[in-house]
Amino acid sequence: MYAVVRSGGKQYAVSPGTIIHLEHIEGDVDSKIKFDDVLLVDSEEGLKVGQPSVEGVPVVGKILRQYKDKKVLVVKKRRRKGYRRTNGHRQLVTEVEIISVGGSTAPSVKDEEK
Repeated sequence: MYAVVRSGGKQYAVSPGTIIHLEHIEGDVDSKIKFDDVLLVDSEEGLKVGQPSVEGVPVVGKILRQYKDKKVLVVKKRRRKGYRRTNGHRQLVTEVEIISVGGSTAPSVKDEEK
């Protein structure tokens, strides 16, 4: 089972156990978040496409960490004017592990060891 969710203006294809890196979402580490904007769900019953979103299909994730991404340098220059500016920017990112899509959960590491 997998789904397509929208967060921060971007779309992500997720399934239970998937780790995704999103634009910053408020929350503490190890807290659960629910994605309300589910665009598509593929399950045993078939494919459901939302117009614009699918209702009643919970996609739940767990925040693994909050961090800053790599630095992006922004350089401005105007030729023959002696104008040069350099700025740096580090975007805040949230790493999320998808726990369940529509009720189906990911197999845990403890289940695989047995």
